[in-house]
Amino acid sequence: MRTGDTIAAVSTPLGRGGIGVVRVSGPEARAMVERVLRFPNGPPTWKPWSATLASLVDPEGHVVDQVVITYFAAPRSYTSEDVLEIACHGSPVVLRYALERLCQAGSRLAEPGEFTLRAYINGRIDLPQAEAIRDLIEATTLYQARIAAQQAEGSVSRRLKPVKEQLLELIALLEAGIDFAEDDISVAPAEEILRRLDPIVAAVAALAASFAYGKLVHEGFTLAIVGRPNVGKSSLFNRLLEQDRAIVTEIPGTTRDVVSETASLGGIPVKLLDTAGIRLGQDVVESLGIERSYQAMGDADLTLVVVDASQTLTQEDEALIRRARDDGKALVAANKSDLPRLAGVTDALPVSALTGMGIEGLRHAIMEAIAPHGQLEQEGGFITSLRHEQLLQESGEALAQARTATTVGIPHEMLLLDLYAALRPIDAITGATTADDILNRIFSTFCIGK
Repeated sequence: MRTGDTIAAVSTPLGRGGIGVVRVSGPEARAMVERVLRFPNGPPTWKPWSATLASLVDPEGHVVDQVVITYFAAPRSYTSEDVLEIACHGSPVVLRYALERLCQAGSRLAEPGEFTLRAYINGRIDLPQAEAIRDLIEATTLYQARIAAQQAEGSVSRRLKPVKEQLLELIALLEAGIDFAEDDISVAPAEEILRRLDPIVAAVAALAASFAYGKLVHEGFTLAIVGRPNVGKSSLFNRLLEQDRAIVTEIPGTTRDVVSETASLGGIPVKLLDTAGIRLGQDVVESLGIERSYQAMGDADLTLVVVDASQTLTQEDEALIRRARDDGKALVAANKSDLPRLAGVTDALPVSALTGMGIEGLRHAIMEAIAPHGQLEQEGGFITSLRHEQLLQESGEALAQARTATTVGIPHEMLLLDLYAALRPIDAITGATTADDILNRIFSTFCIGK
């Protein structure tokens, strides 16, 4: 991918709209825009961070559209290059023509993600910020967007920076002791190495462990709603979804297949599964639906077992609750609690899909079961990328080996191999560390050569 030329692309989604934007970035961006636009008073002076009215014209000078051109001067732009954005009317024909004219003027079509790549190469953003921009674009809930925005502002990088600094300081300490022993720099004792190493091990492990919650924020989770026929599963499904999606009747066994829909709980996407009522199947179709209910229970991150609070708890209810808890995380909701006589489940959450009683408490209980209170307060302080989690696990393994090597007295030359192995995955997240970085730390810390 060439990074020294000027690129152009349509930045707004496909389709028709009131406004469409064509973005141009590179050293010749202004000159190329001047070739395809006509300005009322001749070529502009290009004052940074300003907008100018212009006309998109064809080679014969005929006006195709009235546009607004906005200029972002290097280095205070998204890519740290000169960036111009042409705001046209949102017709696909007009946008495509503007792009064609820019390519005829000498720019080339941008590759996927190339504007953000240039921002990274030019030092405008780091890798976690670049990945967060993608997450922000793909966010489906406001909470996801807020977390992605915090990460785009550098929240992950800020949490990793002190860890990397401590690791580099330890590497520099050992390198200095080995390479500059003639300058009377003492080799660090094991106690000092462990004192420096233990906080690094703990910080990397904590950040890697935060992916358990970060994955939920990024990908969401699945909630299977199960129970006997006619206990109100579909009514509860509709209540959680806040729309009438599943068919509700008084006839037992109305739901014959798994009905799925996505909602938002606490800003996290939740795939709700309304399943067929579980009983001895009356026909082949219902039996197949019940099998799919069991499969949904096994595949879901959390199972919500619904019982009828107006009836005595049955053996089928008890068996279903045991099976759900054996499969993994499970909650029990006693529906129809607006009627007399509660079901005999001490830890059941009393709710009423009809009146809405207890629904907010149920939503809170679902979030507590899947993401205990406290994790929700870590906004931005957790990782949401599987790539980051795998790299941190790799770094943690190398740090554990380094700790073992220190306790058994392995030579520092071998210990450094483990420390560098721990540094490489962190570099893959934040950006590379060069040999000069290590040497600068050694010389600035120890004043070698006095």
